[in-house]
Amino acid sequence: MMSFKRILTAALMSVLLLFIKGNTFAQIDTVEHKIAGRINAVKQQKKPYVILISADGFRWDYSKKYNAKNLQKLSENGITAASMIPSFPSVTFPNHYSIITGMYPSHHGIVNNSFLDRVKNEKYSMGAKEKVRDGSWYGGTPLWVLAEEQKMIAASMFWVGSEAAIKGVRPSYYYDYNEDIPVKQRISKIKEWLMLPEEKRPHFITFYLSEPDHAGHRYGPESDSTYKAVQDVDAAIYELTRAVAATNLPVNFIFLSDHGMTAVDRENPLSIPRAIDTAKYIIASAGTMMDIHAKNKADIKPLYEQLKSQEKDYTAYLKTEMPAHFHYNATDDRMNRIGDILLIPTCPKVFSNRKPGTGYHGFDPSVVKDMHATFMAWGPAFKSGIQIPSFENVNVYPLVADILGLTYQEKIDGKLEILKAILKEK
Repeated sequence: MMSFKRILTAALMSVLLLFIKGNTFAQIDTVEHKIAGRINAVKQQKKPYVILISADGFRWDYSKKYNAKNLQKLSENGITAASMIPSFPSVTFPNHYSIITGMYPSHHGIVNNSFLDRVKNEKYSMGAKEKVRDGSWYGGTPLWVLAEEQKMIAASMFWVGSEAAIKGVRPSYYYDYNEDIPVKQRISKIKEWLMLPEEKRPHFITFYLSEPDHAGHRYGPESDSTYKAVQDVDAAIYELTRAVAATNLPVNFIFLSDHGMTAVDRENPLSIPRAIDTAKYIIASAGTMMDIHAKNKADIKPLYEQLKSQEKDYTAYLKTEMPAHFHYNATDDRMNRIGDILLIPTCPKVFSNRKPGTGYHGFDPSVVKDMHATFMAWGPAFKSGIQIPSFENVNVYPLVADILGLTYQEKIDGKLEILKAILKEK
């Protein structure tokens, strides 16, 4: 038998190995990834610079509502949109990926924060790191891929898809998503990137902030916590612009968000309809949209008819009959990832088996204005003091590509003519 001393020594060694392993993973999570051997082509070295900034859940009216004075001042010298209209569903992963590809979620394949792929017979979820970092889930051509393919260096301080090799390509410099990296450290890294030699310097950079989304979910859009989160974002953007100014480079800034936020009915959530037999159907998502897949196609119509007859505080749709303005029907569904039946709750109702959070997004932005996002832009490429009407977020992609002088052949949903007028003549 093992002596007590040997048992204790073995136990201590196990603890030590776990500690080392845990710290190794922590270091991996916060380390900068660099793709070796890449340089800017000579023709790209004198191109403009763009920093694309997203503050998650920064609703269209937050800047004025919560007096984000730095953002207001910066945008006064550039462009302010009445709002930016998210794609449906108005949730984080689909919309960040729509912004970066110029495509609706049904076209690029990230159709929700979690969804079922019938071909793979697997479920994608924004919390499943192995799926998030697997490029096979992503359609379209993200802006950093477009840049790298044309020998222009790109960098990402977080963005949906930036951790994956999409079309076999990642940004030259990127980080795996980790909220533990302090904002000041993130800003310092962006400044460091912009001070690299011309051949190594990124011309396109993404910068993501997780607030005020967290505060909005937990405390609601009208809360003191959301006010503070907006102020923190405003301060971070000020610090970012100061840091970038020290480089003396002609950098263009685009500040936007993926969606807005609204308060929901916490006391009366919608329960999962009893008609849905989980032996026959898979519920891929709920909340502001219930996405139902039938295991046997013959079971689609009977369930739909039953749910339709029981409609109360929601609308039931067949995927084949989803209204065109959603861009979310069977014809649009290029990767066959949208459910056979979709239940859309009537705001402020949400589907939940427990008391839901205070704030939600995901509703139809054509009906619920609170879903609308922010768009501001300033820098040498933009006209000054211009206010523009609301527009769809898929139009950001061709705008950025035009500023950077990048060309694309792939069919996208965004159109340059929607935003071309906000740019100065070249």
